[in-house]
Amino acid sequence: KMDDDDDDIPQLSSHTLAALQEFYLEQQQREGMKTSQGFNQYSIGSIEEDWQLSQFWYNDETASCLANEAVVAAGKGGRIACVSAPSVYQKLKEQDGKGFSACILEYDKRFSVYGEEFIFYDYNHPLNLPENLLPHSFDIVIADPPYLSEECLQKTAETIKYLTKGKILLCTGAIMEEQAAKHLGVKICKFIPKHSRNLANEFRCYVNYASGLD
Repeated sequence: KMDDDDDDIPQLSSHTLAALQEFYLEQQQREGMKTSQGFNQYSIGSIEEDWQLSQFWYNDETASCLANEAVVAAGKGGRIACVSAPSVYQKLKEQDGKGFSACILEYDKRFSVYGEEFIFYDYNHPLNLPENLLPHSFDIVIADPPYLSEECLQKTAETIKYLTKGKILLCTGAIMEEQAAKHLGVKICKFIPKHSRNLANEFRCYVNYASGLD
């Protein structure tokens, strides 16, 4: 009898079913919002944070401020490298065609949606970079190492020094001030970066040039 077979099919509890429906509804609404707002694949939040990869996006104001600083520092026709700083890259892309170019070095392959400007990057192999990424070919490098450890900073610093013609804009924890000076010769700025979700650690910006962040 058909009814007997149906008994073997596992049934979701009404609570689980309601939660699942709510999840799908939220997802549909989010997709709907993206469409109705003329959603831009470059906007912050188009790729959601993955905390397992130690990802924490800047809020809109901070990302804009850092992107604008990078554009000014790079100068007309300048090249900007964003190392583990995708929300700044996304802000730069919103200003696309304004006399500069940018690329993103990132471990998270979801950012490969940005095509040729995406470069897979693992800080554990700081100089494992494509051949066409020539040394000292970027007017400024903005970097946000994923972990607050000297090992991570030191390895990321190797990449930064390889890429930059000179200017460095580093974002990391306030507790890294001494190591940042040691490995990159950068000094802390007055500007305090903020994230879309509050972090437990105080975050700061560091530069090695006269910036607009003081």
